[in-house]
Amino acid sequence: MKYYVLFGPPGAGKGTQAGAMVERYNLRHISTGELLRAEIAAGTQLGKQAKALIDNGNLVPDEIVEGMIENTFATVKGVDGFLLDGFPRTLAQAEALDRMLAGKGEEVTACVSLMIPDELIKVRIKHRATIEGRADDAREETVNNRISTYHAKTEPLIDFYRKAGKYVEIDGDGGPTEEGILVVRSRVFEAMDKLA
Repeated sequence: MKYYVLFGPPGAGKGTQAGAMVERYNLRHISTGELLRAEIAAGTQLGKQAKALIDNGNLVPDEIVEGMIENTFATVKGVDGFLLDGFPRTLAQAEALDRMLAGKGEEVTACVSLMIPDELIKVRIKHRATIEGRADDAREETVNNRISTYHAKTEPLIDFYRKAGKYVEIDGDGGPTEEGILVVRSRVFEAMDKLA
């Protein structure tokens, strides 16, 4: 079983590229954002807690996210692996994921990282907020909070996976057009073909 961590700042194009990665390599896409949005839409207790945190630009507690992911690993069949998107976001989560997989005799295959500069992050988040009607993403303060949270808490994962020899960085800026998305996709496939 393959376990890929899809990594990169908000707006790097992870969601855009994930669908093609899942299809080409027969993976189950686990987006913590989608798992949480499903809970929020269903109006569950977990969803209500998560919504209050997310609306203020904060992260949802690890144990909630880890439980949802472990449940997905245990229940999904008929795939060659998993593509984790939005998890791990911190060193503690990365260590928890390693423990979770070690318990099954498995390990992370690679951390595939789409990288873009901060200015492009701002442009893309605001653009996405307009298209998808994500009001929480449109506020300048929220956008800046998400970027600083990413740098402080998530960037240390680069060293974590680099030290483990599992870090693969891909230039996530192929330009603003449909062709640009395909340029980045070909970079992703080229890197993953070497891992598969």
